Amino acid sequence: MHVLQPKHTKLNSDEAERVLAKFNIALAQLPKISKKDSALPEGCNTGDVVKIERKGEFAEVYFRVVI
Repeated sequence: MHVLQPKHTKLNSDEAERVLAKFNIALAQLPKISKKDSALPEGCNTGDVVKIERKGEFAEVYFRVVI
């Protein structure tokens, strides 16, 4: 992982369900990320939810679904 790359974390099914319930959305409504993206952690499969944590002045958390 590169020093400037945001942290990518694969969520387990319970965590993913909580995120979807919190935002009242379906899995298909999450933004997409390619399965071939080199930033993804090992073992990510299609349909998994990934949490992306950016640091810095505008630190935010994003969620993506692997396609």
